[in-house]
Amino acid sequence: MLQHPQVKGPGVGLLGFSLGADICLSMASFLKNISATVSINGSGSSGNSTIHYKQISIPPLGLDLKRIKVTFSGILDIVDIRNDIVEKFENPSIIPIEKAQGPILFIAGQDDHNWRSDLNVQTASERLQAHGKEKPRIILYPGTGHYIEPPYFSVCPASVHKLFNKVVIWGGELRAHSKAQVDAWKQILSFFSQHLGGTHKGVSPKL
Repeated sequence: MLQHPQVKGPGVGLLGFSLGADICLSMASFLKNISATVSINGSGSSGNSTIHYKQISIPPLGLDLKRIKVTFSGILDIVDIRNDIVEKFENPSIIPIEKAQGPILFIAGQDDHNWRSDLNVQTASERLQAHGKEKPRIILYPGTGHYIEPPYFSVCPASVHKLFNKVVIWGGELRAHSKAQVDAWKQILSFFSQHLGGTHKGVSPKL
C-alpha cells in the first residue's frame, strides 16, 4: 500500500468493521507505518480463532452457545454468547492495542446484537489508559446496530451468520441507525484528514 501512487505516506490509515476492525487493530498493534485506525463495532479481542503474528499468538476469548436466545420470530440473538473479559488489562485474548503508534477512533452502536460493542470500546479505552496512553476518541450511537455502513446503504437488521448458518439479529432502529451511518462517515473522513496529513477542513464524501 505504501508503494501505491495515490498513497501519500509516510503511513497508511486502516478502516475496519466487526472482524475487520479487529484485524485492523491487530495490524496497528504489530505493524509499523500505521498512522491512524478506525474500528467500527470491533470486539478488541481474538474471536473464534487464534490470531498469529510471527511468534506471537493471541488465543480466542471463547463463547458459550447455551447463551443464545431465540426471538419470537425464530431469529437468533447472539449478543451474550462471548465469554466475559476478565483481567481486562492483561487478558491474553485482548489485542494489545497499547502498542499501536497512531491514534484510534472507536465507533460503536449501542444496540449492537453481534456483541456488546459499547462495552468493548470502554474496555479498550481503559486498557490504553492503564498502559499510559491517552484516552482514545469514542463515538457511541444510540439505537444503532452492528452493521454501520456508508451513508444511504440499506440498514441490515438481520441476516445469515456464517458461523451458525442461521439468521441472527444485528440490532438497530431504522431512523437512528440511518442517521448514525451518515454521521459516522463524516467523522471517519475528518479523522483520516486530520491524521493522514489532510489539509481540507471539509472532505467530500464522494457518494
